[in-house]
Amino acid sequence: MIAQTYALYKREVLKLFRSRYMWLMLVAQPLMWIVFFGNSLAGLPRGFLAQYFGVENYLAYILPGMISISMMTTGMFASMSLVFDKRVGYLKRVLTTPTPKSAVLLAKAAGAMTRGLLMVPIILAAGAALGVGYRINPASLAAWLLALVLAGVGFASLFTLLTVNTADVHAPGVISNFITMPLMFTSTALFPRDFFPQWLKAISEVNPLTYVTELGRDALVYGAPPDPSALLYTAIFAAATLSMGVAAVEAKLTAD
Repeated sequence: MIAQTYALYKREVLKLFRSRYMWLMLVAQPLMWIVFFGNSLAGLPRGFLAQYFGVENYLAYILPGMISISMMTTGMFASMSLVFDKRVGYLKRVLTTPTPKSAVLLAKAAGAMTRGLLMVPIILAAGAALGVGYRINPASLAAWLLALVLAGVGFASLFTLLTVNTADVHAPGVISNFITMPLMFTSTALFPRDFFPQWLKAISEVNPLTYVTELGRDALVYGAPPDPSALLYTAIFAAATLSMGVAAVEAKLTAD
């Protein structure tokens, strides 16, 4: 199974590196978020930012959130790629071999996670160019990178789980809108939890995007030690969605 998974994952990576449009999206999407949304609150008083956000620059606050959101949204490409493989007949050829169906999911999830990780240096370099100063804690940085890997696999598995039995090319985008928008705005990626009403705080506390983002802030912005509970929660999320995804593809994945 390892050999089949690696071969399918290699195909995903080669497709990425051969597509100039994919690279354009990888670069342009986070840069537009940073330049336009990241500077939308640039006029807030520094005292206010320091008191409620813990930073003197709003862009510094949202950079870890932008990376977390990017990792989540790239998960959609796992399900989109699977649907595309169905449409062009590639999946039919794969399923006629001894390749386990779970290997297809693992390769798609790993490919989506790789896309997300490629955005990290792009976003960090853009932040540095716009004046963000990083206070890096090495232990927190290691924990955060591991959390990004786990989140990438977890979200890719979640998207695939919800679209495994369809060949409709529109399905991944529709499902993505129902997942990414609520998770983004109920996490602390953009604003502190203190600003939320109680019902929104309750959702934020079980939102995996919140924990990945907070690990990123500890690693890059606050220079604080890592929070083991946040990493554990992210690992549980990844394990749960991956397990459900494997069960779903083994039961429902077909070439049609």
